[in-house]
Amino acid sequence: MRSLRNKNIVITGASSGIGEQVAVKVAQLGARAILIARSEEKLTKIAEQINQQASVNCLYYPLDVSDIEQVKLVFNQILHDVGSIDILLNNAGFGIFESFAEASLEDMQNMFNVNVLGVMACTKAVLPEMLKQHSGHIINIASQAGKLATPKSSGYAASKHAVLGFTNSLRMELKDNGIAVSAVNPGPIATNFFDQADRSGNYVKRVKRFMLHSERVADRIIQLMIRPKRELNLPWWMNLGSVLYLLFPRIADKLVGGILDKK
Repeated sequence: MRSLRNKNIVITGASSGIGEQVAVKVAQLGARAILIARSEEKLTKIAEQINQQASVNCLYYPLDVSDIEQVKLVFNQILHDVGSIDILLNNAGFGIFESFAEASLEDMQNMFNVNVLGVMACTKAVLPEMLKQHSGHIINIASQAGKLATPKSSGYAASKHAVLGFTNSLRMELKDNGIAVSAVNPGPIATNFFDQADRSGNYVKRVKRFMLHSERVADRIIQLMIRPKRELNLPWWMNLGSVLYLLFPRIADKLVGGILDKK
C-alpha cells in the first residue's frame, strides 16, 4: 500500500459530487488536490475550504475539458506550477437520458466531446511526463452504462463504452511503463448529475433506493489510488448484470430487459 502524502492529484469535474468529495479527502491525507472544472466560482470556494484544513496547498484551474487547446495550455501550466502529476482522475462528464429518436445529435456530440475526447485530451496532456518519470496512475470514471446499455441512454452509454475501450487499450499499451490505468464503473449516484440527465425526475424516483452515495464512492476511489487495480465496479452486484449479458446476451434480454427500462 502506498501513501498519498505529497502526491499531486489532478481531479477533473471537481466542482461538485464525486470530484469534490475526492478532492477534500485526498487533501486530508496530505496530497495536493489540483481541481479542474468549468466554474471558477465553485472551484474557488472548494479550494478555500480545503486550504483551511489541509497541510498541502490546493490549486485550481477553470477549464472546459472539451476545449482541447485549452486542455493543453492548462496542463502545461499545472506542470509548470507543481513539477509533476502523480495521479489523474478523469471525472468530468455528463449525460442526458432520452430515446434516440427524440435526442438531438448536438447533445450527443457534446457528451462525446466531454466524456470521451475530454478524457483523452487530459490523459494525453499528462502522459509524456508520466512516461519520463516511469510512474503514475490514470483513473477514468466510466459507468456501468459502459458495460450494460439501457433504453433511453444510447448517447451516454455509447460514450461510456468508448471510455472503457480507451481505458483498456491504454492499460495494455502502458503495462511495461510503470503507469497504472484503472476504470471506475459506478451505478447511479445521488449527485446533481441527474439534474440534467433525468429532467423529468422519473428515473431517480424509480432507482432512488439503489443509488450510491458520493462520499462512499469517493472513499473507494481513494482506496483505488492507494492500491491500483484494473477495475472498480460499484456496487459489485450490479456488475453481475453486465457479466450475464456478456455470457448469455439473448437469455439476458428476455429475463431482465424489462427491469432495465427505468428511464
